[in-house]
Amino acid sequence: MPPELTVRGRIAATLRRRRRGSGFWFGLAIAVIWPIVLWGTRLGWRGAEHLPRTGGALLVGNHVSFSDPIFDIAFGTTHGRIPRFMAKGELWGVPVVKWVLGQGGHIPVYRASKRVGESFTGAIDALSRGEVVAVYPEGTYTADPEGWPMKPKNGVARIALRSGAPVIPMANWGTQDFLPAEGRPKLFPRKRIGIALGPPVDLSEFAGKPLTRTTLDAATKKIMDEVTTLLEGLRDETRPATPYDPELGARPEAPGEPVEGPGRAAS
Repeated sequence: MPPELTVRGRIAATLRRRRRGSGFWFGLAIAVIWPIVLWGTRLGWRGAEHLPRTGGALLVGNHVSFSDPIFDIAFGTTHGRIPRFMAKGELWGVPVVKWVLGQGGHIPVYRASKRVGESFTGAIDALSRGEVVAVYPEGTYTADPEGWPMKPKNGVARIALRSGAPVIPMANWGTQDFLPAEGRPKLFPRKRIGIALGPPVDLSEFAGKPLTRTTLDAATKKIMDEVTTLLEGLRDETRPATPYDPELGARPEAPGEPVEGPGRAAS
């Protein structure tokens, strides 16, 4: 039996078992989406040994498509853990979507709001219960024309340092071909989806330090550097010298490198 078929069979069997404990709407979403995903893609992943089998863990990944959570849930669930995602709070106001997210145990993020602290508390509480919490520090799928991670938000470091949970870096690639930023899923030809996990990020140098912006930015950078290293392996390419800044609409200038404009074509 081809390895790829074995992977799809494992995913299907595992998700069927997990549906029963995930609530009606979350289970229904899996039942509707997965037949399309399983047979419309070629799945490849590595680093499952780095996903803790028990206890809380913060799974931190890059974001290239709205379909990333679908494949990341499959990865985690197939290896015995159901990730709880941090997702923008507005989705909890959308019929059906709010029931899927709520019954799946996912965590609302209230950005630019007086309730922003609830997002951190919800994530830290889930980690203390032994859950795997997944977060994309970019806040949305990347606007970098070349698909590399953008400048991240530092909330992920606040959660990591306050909770003390292990931080597992994760890279996604290929999902942007399956579900482009603008458009419908592209099932043919079948798209190759890659996910890679790495060992826990060593944040010991930040232990006990005040959670100032300088500390949080430095810890976030270290986490995202590990994520980007994994992505380099999936893409077999080298990252740019500086991450794309969505506020500038460009990649900031690095020493000896000209500023890149927003119109640079993707490779």
